[in-house]
Amino acid sequence: MSIFANKEPCMGNFIKQQEERKNAKERDRLRRDKIAGYFFNLSQLTFVALVLGTITPIYTNNEYGINWYVLSVGLALTIVLANIGSKILK
Repeated sequence: MSIFANKEPCMGNFIKQQEERKNAKERDRLRRDKIAGYFFNLSQLTFVALVLGTITPIYTNNEYGINWYVLSVGLALTIVLANIGSKILK
């Protein structure tokens, strides 16, 4: 009986470590993709809710007019959220 009988060979351990690193990289990439998608979706929701929702009184002939503050905040927030999503993907 040898003293190395119960231990794995060194190359088997190396291959296992490589697979674990590969799986960790894949999980990190998938996580970044999901988080970036989340920020892009927030950007789209912000645009639809704040920007397009503010412009609709033009087409419905409401006397309220456009709320320029909400429109500008909506545009700024849309740009910021899209940039955050873009930076996460890089």
